[in-house]
Amino acid sequence: ETSAGCDRTLLTLLCDAYDEVEIKGEKRVFLRLSPKVAPIKAAIFPLVKKDGMPEFAEKVYDNLKKQFKVFYDVSGAVGRRYARMDEAGTPYCITVDGQTLEDETMTRRDRDSMEQTRMKAPEIAEFLEGKCR
Repeated sequence: ETSAGCDRTLLTLLCDAYDEVEIKGEKRVFLRLSPKVAPIKAAIFPLVKKDGMPEFAEKVYDNLKKQFKVFYDVSGAVGRRYARMDEAGTPYCITVDGQTLEDETMTRRDRDSMEQTRMKAPEIAEFLEGKCR
């Protein structure tokens, strides 16, 4: 007798998404959830807590949270923040850095490919809309 339900579906989703990868001799955990089902669509980080980066990042966060479930984090090194979001299944991280203050572009990091791309704030909202909806 076939049985289906929310519990089994969620368990299958989590089992399929869970991944462990060794990077530079260290085991890293990734939850490779599809952007469509990931609870947090993107994380917004200032590279450092000075030079106007946190203020710019908060402005981006405030704009994006109107449309998407996003997360803002300033604690610890940016690499550790990336790792925490990888474990939580967040597909994209957006980092505000020194170049952002010059040309208003931010770095968008893809969890699965680790590819980093520069994007302007309005482009990020359009990108997330296309990937997450």
